[in-house]
Amino acid sequence: MTDVPRAEKRTHTRTHHGDSVNDPYHWLSDKDDPAVRDYLVQENEHTERETAHLAPLRRTLFEEIKAHTKETDLSVPVREGDWWYYSRTTEGKQYASHMRAPATGWQPPEITEDTAVDGEQVVLDDNLEAEGHEFYRLGSFDVSRDGTRLLYAVDTVGDERYLLRVRDLTTGDDLADEIPGTFSGATFSPDGAWIFYTTVDDAWRPDTVWRHRVGTSAEDDARVFHEPDDRYWTGVGVTRSGQYIVIALGSSITSEWLLIDADAPDAEPRVVWPRREGVEYEVEHAVIGGESVLLILHNCGAENFRLDALKPGDMGRTDAAVAVLPHDPGVRLESVEAFRDRLAVEYRADGMTRIATIELSPSARLDALALAPIEFDEPLYTVGFGGNPEWDQPMLRIGYTSFVTPSTVYQLEPATGTRTVLKQQPVLGDFAPDDYVQMREWATASDGEQVPISIVKRRDAASGPLLLYGYGSYEMSMDPGFSIARLSLLDRGVTFAIAHVRGGGERGRQWYERGKLSQKKNTFTDFVDCARHLVDAGYTRPDSIVAEGGSAGGLLMGAVANMAPDLFAGIHAAVPFVDALTTILNPDLPLTVIEWDEWGDPLHDPDVYAYMKSYSPYENVRDDVAYPRILATTSLNDTRVFYAEPAKWVARLREVDAPVLLRTEMHAGHGGVSGRYSGWKERAWEMAWILDVLGLADR
Repeated sequence: MTDVPRAEKRTHTRTHHGDSVNDPYHWLSDKDDPAVRDYLVQENEHTERETAHLAPLRRTLFEEIKAHTKETDLSVPVREGDWWYYSRTTEGKQYASHMRAPATGWQPPEITEDTAVDGEQVVLDDNLEAEGHEFYRLGSFDVSRDGTRLLYAVDTVGDERYLLRVRDLTTGDDLADEIPGTFSGATFSPDGAWIFYTTVDDAWRPDTVWRHRVGTSAEDDARVFHEPDDRYWTGVGVTRSGQYIVIALGSSITSEWLLIDADAPDAEPRVVWPRREGVEYEVEHAVIGGESVLLILHNCGAENFRLDALKPGDMGRTDAAVAVLPHDPGVRLESVEAFRDRLAVEYRADGMTRIATIELSPSARLDALALAPIEFDEPLYTVGFGGNPEWDQPMLRIGYTSFVTPSTVYQLEPATGTRTVLKQQPVLGDFAPDDYVQMREWATASDGEQVPISIVKRRDAASGPLLLYGYGSYEMSMDPGFSIARLSLLDRGVTFAIAHVRGGGERGRQWYERGKLSQKKNTFTDFVDCARHLVDAGYTRPDSIVAEGGSAGGLLMGAVANMAPDLFAGIHAAVPFVDALTTILNPDLPLTVIEWDEWGDPLHDPDVYAYMKSYSPYENVRDDVAYPRILATTSLNDTRVFYAEPAKWVARLREVDAPVLLRTEMHAGHGGVSGRYSGWKERAWEMAWILDVLGLADR
């Protein structure tokens, strides 16, 4: 290894609950310090020198991704109002173009990637909007229901603050309206005369909802709602029925929804259910048996959630709800969407995603609704409803994928149960699904819990090299899905596995609860136990496993590096939350206070402080072990996990001579670089490093 960068040590003492800690790399948190940028550049240069021999492999992997991808393609048209909306991608262009064509009927038009249909229009070309910018991301995109106006908001820095504009779709010209500093998710009112949007506070928390009248100055915008509690995020939307404008508030454990009658968009919002600590709910407007109702999916007295109904006139009353779908300890209800003629339900059972419909006849009763599950044959898959914006649409769209089945869009005829494939993600080249096999294993955790592992590999792959992925936070489930880039690993004999550790949502709400707060270490020990199970089951060996995870999954990577360094040949920690204690101690940092419900409050609780200090990777780097090869990747403008966390962690690992590399993207945010070709190159870079660790760089 060439001479490695060594970060300067500067004394900085942190004292909490009588515990004083010297943090010699705290100075790396000052992004405006020229010495910090110089250090990050030195690390990037060092990483490039150490991986220079992988440049040909990186080019090969990038070309393989391109060769498998249909670069000129289009999405399945989705009907909204009198138009079909879809996107086109064109070979050589980084971004998509958003298109539309006039709609007649409900069957999507026959559109090819090479030809336009009659009346086709360009709504927004992301390639044109991105010109002159190293980073580009679209945060809001909404067309008024009459189809005459578009609102769109873009971020050209990576800090998730978007400039919102309005375009007249009859002329193609932007109006004078410009609103800087918005958050994502702005929406038109149903009449198209107003825009509702959110802004963030200094901690990057969306805390305020605003109302803007189209054609007026942003200086005249009205503040509709402000949430003062630092634990809560705000969001805004419109019900599918068009009856209500929705303001949704949520912390990690509590939520509250407010509604505004769409025919009076300047009215005061009304609370559906007053917030109660620990009670989460969401609201959907429906018409059942001719009666307007609010469907409330909630966890009050129902760990895995239940569905109740409330008359709009009873808003504010928690005692007036009527049961629709009762609580089932073995089924985690995740969402309910209402349409004129049916409900669409997403849920989890046995660690898998499931969907069902409920048909609504004119005489339907709330106490007699029948759930009709929709079944699929593969042993592992991910399924959900998507692309269903219209209240009175007669069919439903379903999104489906698995490790071996490319992303597929089905059209479901609920009356008959008939499913039609509208589109399946093209995979060019010699891809054949039967060349691969997927399966599920169950690892026994140290406390006896059974932890699911989803696995995919080539049928002819021998035991040996394996990439083990994990996340395990925020009740986010890492479900099996297809990846073109992953084929380059599988075809070189790498087995890919996901450890569905506690802290995620794969096995219901209890699975999440037992991997957070004072039980967070279950997430880490589950991952280690999954790796050991895969060794014992003959899938791999300790010298042939690379672990990978990002963001909160990067915390997992840092923790297992300290706990079981001899179990892995390499670890890739992407935008890793590895200085967790320092971050959560600082309420002035973005997102800190809202995170206390997930991790605990170490600032005010000495027990939480001690517990977090016992696992935070930066605090627990060891000098008595040999670390595996470690790659930390981050982005300078990340507002969710600061670049300083991996930078400090790497500096500390260098003190114990760990074989670690740091790669900082200097023009991106939490999601990495923008643009599909840039994204492919970034993933090819990471995969080349993984293959090198596994001894497969020459294969």
